[in-house]
Amino acid sequence: MAAPHSHRTDDWWRDAVIYQVYPRSFADGDGDGTGDLAGVRARLPYLAELGVDAVWFTPWYLSPLVDGGYDVADYRTIDPAFGTLAEAEKLIAEARELGIRVIVDIVPNHVSDQHAWFRAALAAGPGSPERELFHFRPGHGENGELPPNTWPSQFSGPTWTRVEDGEWYLHLFTPEQPDLNWDHPAVRREHEDVLRFWFERGVAGVRIDSAALLAKHPALADFVEGVDPHPYIDQDELHDIYRAWRAIADEYGAVFVGEVWLPDSERFARYLRPDELHTAFNFNFLSCPWEADRLRRTIDDTLAEHAPVGAPATWVLCNHDVTRTVTRYGRADTGFDFATKTFGTPTDLALGTRRARAAALLTLALPGSVYVYQGEELGLPEAEVPPDRIEDPMHARSGGTDPGRDGCRVPLPWTAGAPWYGFGSDAGSQPWLPQPRDWDDYAVDRQQTDPGSMLALYREALRLRRSVAGFGDGPLTWLPAAEGVLAFARGEGLLCLVNLSATPAELPAHQQLLLASGHLAADGRLPADTAVWLQT
Repeated sequence: MAAPHSHRTDDWWRDAVIYQVYPRSFADGDGDGTGDLAGVRARLPYLAELGVDAVWFTPWYLSPLVDGGYDVADYRTIDPAFGTLAEAEKLIAEARELGIRVIVDIVPNHVSDQHAWFRAALAAGPGSPERELFHFRPGHGENGELPPNTWPSQFSGPTWTRVEDGEWYLHLFTPEQPDLNWDHPAVRREHEDVLRFWFERGVAGVRIDSAALLAKHPALADFVEGVDPHPYIDQDELHDIYRAWRAIADEYGAVFVGEVWLPDSERFARYLRPDELHTAFNFNFLSCPWEADRLRRTIDDTLAEHAPVGAPATWVLCNHDVTRTVTRYGRADTGFDFATKTFGTPTDLALGTRRARAAALLTLALPGSVYVYQGEELGLPEAEVPPDRIEDPMHARSGGTDPGRDGCRVPLPWTAGAPWYGFGSDAGSQPWLPQPRDWDDYAVDRQQTDPGSMLALYREALRLRRSVAGFGDGPLTWLPAAEGVLAFARGEGLLCLVNLSATPAELPAHQQLLLASGHLAADGRLPADTAVWLQT
């Protein structure tokens, strides 16, 4: 078992490797087909061996699971499908004993329609104090039959739903996720209390879902494409909210990572000022195609937008919403865009796997922190979930044209040849999403004994990143390189080369080859879609 990461300081988050757990699909401890906290606790030694610094859990709270747990009914209760609050506390403590910190997901923009507040608001009726916690409005039209405005949904479909008494309520996501009114002091107090609740239980950080959407322009005016300011994205009032949150986090030595999708780098950086969020997700890198010039520009832009506020960058190739890296990099279009997701896209998995291995070394060599989505270290491809088994509301709300996000949420394979690949017990129920029939070679037990596996690559990369000086936070210097090749130096004589061209590339003079994502050519050159770490 790996030893705790004793070199970490209070700034551990600046260069941490953080593993994302989607609880429903990580490991099933009670055999009911749904991943749970018992499953995670049993697999903590695996995460310690992998060498991660922290684990981020997507929502594990009480939820009807209309949107994968992002419809929260009670922030202080663990959903019974996952376990109990006592189990969560044990997990946090047991992980910490292994040197692994826990980050939880807070969903402040909206709650479930089963949340006590919303149920009370429906019962109380128009003009009631209970409805002031949300965005209830009369409709337009002769009889209020038209929604209050024309705001577009973050998913397909409408953003307003009419209730029996004639009023409408706002939901930027599904109707089962009513938006909270962040102008109301009770909403702010409640979330500050929720933060303290989890920090008191030893949580080291919080990931903030849809962090730029909370505040709405009070006029709720119609949305007009291209007209600023946007009525509900990146409102200036958000910064006061996060300053208050930061003060609470500082009391506990806890950290934040925000889900902030903004094209304006200066506006993005405002969320990372020293008295606001510690870090934010880097979606430009995640969606960037496998092209040398685009990747270099994205890396430069990312470092430049973080530099003025002194915040570390974050790097991520995939998450629970995004097509898995191996699949995406094996397609003609290697970028990612929700709008272009379709069924039946041709994929070369061998090519995608080779590129994903190289991308892992690229990502782990960059300055800042790195997020690894569960199964990325196994090289899992996107699974093709039969349409009648898809649960993601993005699929249904698109009229069945969008395959949704379930393909990257399929339960992990742990044991080759076992029922459900060892996800649950042999006699247990089948997993909540079906696993492909050809996943034996991706199973953890098979990869653990294969030095050429994706898992072996990740373990060795994380070991080197932790033990060799020069990785993590700090400067990056680009080096001259052939067209289509990325080459940069880190501290202590470390070099990283990634060949995205079609022809082998010469390696610079070096003393030691630390790690390669694939075999070098017979003449020692770096093949296409391959990366190396060198020591000079």
